[in-house]
Amino acid sequence: MSATAISTPTPSKPWVPTTKQRIPGITVAIIAIALAYVIVEVTPLKGKLGYFITFVPLITILQFLLARIRSNKKIAQDVLVSSFMWTAAFFVFLPTFSIIITTVVKGLPGLKPEIFSQTMAATSYTDPIGTGGLLHSLVGTVFVILLSIFISVPLGLLTALYLTEIKGPGSGFIQFIVQAMSGVPSVIAGLFIFSAVILTTPLEASSLLGSFALSILMVPTVTRASQEVLALIPNDLREAGLALGATQWKTVALVVVPAAKSGLLTAMILGVARIAGETAPLLFVLGGTDALNLNPFHNFNSALPLYIWKGFLIGLPESVQRAWTAILVLLILVLTLFTIARVFGPKKGKI
Repeated sequence: MSATAISTPTPSKPWVPTTKQRIPGITVAIIAIALAYVIVEVTPLKGKLGYFITFVPLITILQFLLARIRSNKKIAQDVLVSSFMWTAAFFVFLPTFSIIITTVVKGLPGLKPEIFSQTMAATSYTDPIGTGGLLHSLVGTVFVILLSIFISVPLGLLTALYLTEIKGPGSGFIQFIVQAMSGVPSVIAGLFIFSAVILTTPLEASSLLGSFALSILMVPTVTRASQEVLALIPNDLREAGLALGATQWKTVALVVVPAAKSGLLTAMILGVARIAGETAPLLFVLGGTDALNLNPFHNFNSALPLYIWKGFLIGLPESVQRAWTAILVLLILVLTLFTIARVFGPKKGKI
């Protein structure tokens, strides 16, 4: 007796349009492209922007008419709204993609290994790209960011814990100050440190004072992000800790903070990304030397934003190329921080 072969049917996907169902949509897109080309040719609209602002309304109207002819009014309205949503999403992401592509295209020609091992101490910004580098600025940026983390993260985290867990009598005023600091222009932070510290104390411009200015901008970001994370912790965990006889500070330290540690790490990285590209505060408190300074607490130092500012300030082709390369390096640094925040940040279903 031979065994009967059992065949397993392949599951179907009725929601996926077939090739025959795609033909009308493709035809509409081709008609929209042709009409946009004709309109751009016979009107003053020119260039890529002209094609775009002509094509988007045409494809939207044609898709709506096609859906109205083939289906009912509700489906046609759904197609119209979906088209608006896709267009809005495109406008949101277009500047981001444009910035990234422009930075890569203009910065990549100057991205050579030598720039990470040389400084501008004996080189002019107008010298050929193969000479000089941004080592001093990269080191200065690392110093400023690390010092800002040491200052801002404890202050921001403790403030968020006070506002979320303690909710003392001064929480309303502190919350108001945090919100007000979030809108402070970055140049004001640099002017404040310059007038309050450099002009009134023996301290001179250095990476330490640069971190003071950037901490004014970083603390509100860390505080508000940490508040949002701590607010997601279930109250059951707090009540369980108190029910077991733990004091409030032990419950916060041993239960709440460990449960939110990945989110608090994300808050710290977002705060770093907030200050990584700031230029205005550093103009007053960093000095902007072109030599390498390995002492963050004494003497002038530099940073990538200042390096970029000097390159564009001179305005010659070599200096502009150096500036674009520094922008690319800074962009890679910021994108790396955001990637770390996504990897180590809250996962789905976790805080």
